[in-house]
Amino acid sequence: MFALQEFELYEDEGLVLAVPFGLDGGTEGATYEEAAEMAADWLRGELEHRMMEGRPAPTTGMGHEPAHGGRVLLVGVDASLDDVPSVSASEAAAALGVSRARVSQMLASGMLEGWRDGRNTRVTATSLDARLSERRAVQAVTA
Repeated sequence: MFALQEFELYEDEGLVLAVPFGLDGGTEGATYEEAAEMAADWLRGELEHRMMEGRPAPTTGMGHEPAHGGRVLLVGVDASLDDVPSVSASEAAAALGVSRARVSQMLASGMLEGWRDGRNTRVTATSLDARLSERRAVQAVTA
């Protein structure tokens, strides 16, 4: 999936903010170059989430005027779920010590992030790692 998105880059409290026009969210960097790189990463992540949910790429148009006196940056990225580190639902279940049905419930409730790939379910490695880290932190507090 490919997308073009305009961002406004502007300075605020010592950082350079990168805010997409017509979408919620944004990112920041210490310099304009870093903020531009972060905007590309942000847009790639947005595309990945949309693909996981079966939604299309954003279409917010072009030719926006800066709202905060900054600069308009056009960012284009290509994203694919093949590039998202993931594990199968069975692998996630084994790592968490739960059933595949529980993994499905966790995906549906947002406790894990993933997508359907044909007949297979994939779980992002990031969400699995976050869930495992959270579990270790709770175990450390209760120990």
